[in-house]
Amino acid sequence: MSAAAATTDTIAAVATAPGAGGVGIVRLSGPQALAIAAAMGAGQLRPRRARYARFLDGDGEVIDDGIALAFLAPASFTGEDVVELQAHGSPVVLRALVARACALGARPARPGEFSERAFLNGKLDLAQAEAIADLIAAGDARAARAARRSLEGVFSRRIQALSEQLLRLRVHVEAAIDFADEPLDTLGGAAVRSGLAELGDALAGLLAEAERGRRLRDGLHVVIVGPPNAGKSSLLNALAGRERAIVSELAGTTRDTLHEVIRVDGLELTLVDTAGLRSGGDVIEREGMRRAGEELQRADVALVVVDARDPQAGHAATANLLDPQLRQLWLHNKTDLLPATHALPDQALGISTRTGAGIQALLARLQALVSGPALASAEGEFSARARHVLALEQALAHLDLAKREIDHETLELAAEHLRLAHDALGEITGKTSPDALLGRIFSTFCIGK
Repeated sequence: MSAAAATTDTIAAVATAPGAGGVGIVRLSGPQALAIAAAMGAGQLRPRRARYARFLDGDGEVIDDGIALAFLAPASFTGEDVVELQAHGSPVVLRALVARACALGARPARPGEFSERAFLNGKLDLAQAEAIADLIAAGDARAARAARRSLEGVFSRRIQALSEQLLRLRVHVEAAIDFADEPLDTLGGAAVRSGLAELGDALAGLLAEAERGRRLRDGLHVVIVGPPNAGKSSLLNALAGRERAIVSELAGTTRDTLHEVIRVDGLELTLVDTAGLRSGGDVIEREGMRRAGEELQRADVALVVVDARDPQAGHAATANLLDPQLRQLWLHNKTDLLPATHALPDQALGISTRTGAGIQALLARLQALVSGPALASAEGEFSARARHVLALEQALAHLDLAKREIDHETLELAAEHLRLAHDALGEITGKTSPDALLGRIFSTFCIGK
């Protein structure tokens, strides 16, 4: 939808959650919002003043009584004239109010259209608009606090500061192109190199924080791998708190991936049990191992489960499958079968899925992966999405390429990489986002937002 369309249509939708409640709200936004509300019985509304009203249908019959509130452009959430009709929270009543508003000239709002209009009218940038959906979906107080900080512009201001720093470097490099016969060092090359190094460090730091914010919002995708009969399915059951996976002493019992979503102190974990990794096996078992490899490509962390009595079997089974860059927690299961004096390797965690020993320590390590050591408090947290992380990675990659071109004094190529880095940052806040991306983002919102 274009910005022009946002000023010609008036939209209507139920703004409260589905289901019955004590109070329900129907929201109108657009140039006809006040006139439609008046025709429904709200009368002449004064800005930000609650007015009692009897809401009427087309035959003059009362749909419900309640309160009407008006917010005039541009001092409203969408930047347009907005009216909220507060009635009793019956779905039947709220649907009737929306239908009457549409009969008077409004149209049903699309998912996320109120927030989209706020973005198009300059009330929010794209990262802030996404934070609204994140705040609504927050599963605990910490995630809600992080989303709130993004909504207040904490993340956006960091992006804006880096964009301005990058723009200054672009100006310097592009100006130097006009003096191609001069060595770069005589044109302020040292300052450019210093600025690029400083910007690279700042981008890398923000990327790490955004990745933590992404994990806080999305949770962790945790893939359980290891040789057959190491206790992978038993671990899934122990973490899920129920018999989710079939457990057997027969090797190859698990042949497909099995997903289970759990929450631990507000942290969402998507657990994936996989087929045992070993050479050979029948066609179905080999397909299960192939799918395990696919899950590992999407994983935030791999839980490598080995039998504590034969840990080398786990190393041999996973040697060619685990990416060294992937976070790995090595779990030595069945420690209850070992003597008390048995020593575990460094970084390995001893557990027993039969007795529950070590399970709480494992959960604590998973929670630490979300926060990271740099976040001792929540004051620096903000919510982020996978697309934000990807954009920051692209910006950092183009910045590194620009540094290389600066070293070779190929300034035209350096300037192009700096432009692409600048565009990548702009995608986060919506300054350079294509319409297709905007439509995809706002379509994930609920109707009334």
